[in-house]
Amino acid sequence: MALKGLDYFKFTPKTNCKSCGKPTCMAFCMDVASGKIEIGKCPHIKPEDLAKLSEASAPPMKTIKFGAGENEHSTGGETVLFRHEKTFVSKNLYAVSVTPDDIDAKIAESAKIDYIRIGERMYVEIVFISDTGDAGKFAAAAKKAVAAKRAVILEAASAASAQAAVDAIKDAKPVLSGANKGNFKEFSDIATKAGVTLGVTGASLDEVYDTIVELEKLGNKNLIADVTGKTIKETFANAVDLRRSSISGGDRTAGYPSIVNLAKIAKGNIEKQTGLASLFTLKYGSVIVMEKMTIAQALALYGLRQNIYTDPQKPMKVEPGIYALNGADENAVCATTVDFALTYFIISGELERSGVPVNLLITDAGGYSVLTAWAAGKLTAGSIAKFVKDQVESKVKNKNLILPGKVAVLKGELEELLPGWKIIIAPNEAVGIVKFMKDLKV
Repeated sequence: MALKGLDYFKFTPKTNCKSCGKPTCMAFCMDVASGKIEIGKCPHIKPEDLAKLSEASAPPMKTIKFGAGENEHSTGGETVLFRHEKTFVSKNLYAVSVTPDDIDAKIAESAKIDYIRIGERMYVEIVFISDTGDAGKFAAAAKKAVAAKRAVILEAASAASAQAAVDAIKDAKPVLSGANKGNFKEFSDIATKAGVTLGVTGASLDEVYDTIVELEKLGNKNLIADVTGKTIKETFANAVDLRRSSISGGDRTAGYPSIVNLAKIAKGNIEKQTGLASLFTLKYGSVIVMEKMTIAQALALYGLRQNIYTDPQKPMKVEPGIYALNGADENAVCATTVDFALTYFIISGELERSGVPVNLLITDAGGYSVLTAWAAGKLTAGSIAKFVKDQVESKVKNKNLILPGKVAVLKGELEELLPGWKIIIAPNEAVGIVKFMKDLKV
């Protein structure tokens, strides 16, 4: 986004800064315009002018943080509608919907989803608690969610319930949801005093928007908008309209992250909720609430999210190291490939299908595929040999190393750099790996 506030300064090499009257520095101004440095680094700028420029240069969608400690999450901060334009800033978050009556069972079920994929922890980040009318039970449920080490969204039905729950866990910085056109002043007062994010709801997107306008007049801009409508169609339109209005239309009042509650619009149909969750992962659901989350759902949804909410200019990489497959030990044959995530998952999957124990060696190849890494000089005989000598030789007894078929040209040099090792060329395509491994005699 262009820094519109620069027009205020009229930055040219021969003019003075209109804020402080001192000569401007063109290099500094250009760095500010390109986002390399914050305007606040200027030692002469007046506080009131800094406030104006900070507002003008901020992303059209506000960055909202909630939760505390290891359970703190950021959402919003987006500047583009499509990730290929630049990148998406904040990945969406998944929540499981609970009530004070079923919270124990649902927390236990969702806790089963906790695994690492390409260096990122995959788990249900948020517990979304719906108030059933008993303030004491609501507050007790909030404490249970915090004890489960999850961020919390409190959907309160009344100011009394809201106050009780927020007081119980205010240090965990929950989101207090349920502010509407009739109660927004009370809810805003509770949220502001506790320093927590306020969730805005309404019968329509227009009503949500009007309530946000009133909250901003009160000085509360720590908000998140619940765009859940009566139908799937309405909910989808609300999510898209809010994002387009802020980013394409420049309407900062619409520039807040969104909550999409699939547990309401597809209640009782887990399959439909999973399909809709994939839709809203792609289309602007900042927090996606589901009735429950199983490992089967998670594998699909988290894989999709990880692909979408990764900078398209930065390939996903796996951590370099030794990956023991099929119960491999120090006597198993070794194989090597690159750290490009897609390559790793394809190759490791085929190796596992073969059933043959193998130590898969992943070297740092810049996150590129095999041929690209070789062409870029990231995958060389030298880099492979160094990795083997530094991290592998002392841990294995089997000195057979399988090399990707597409870089068979490295075989001779590798044999020179790794005396005592036998270099074996694998098939060019992954589809041939299973038969190759089963037929391999070493």
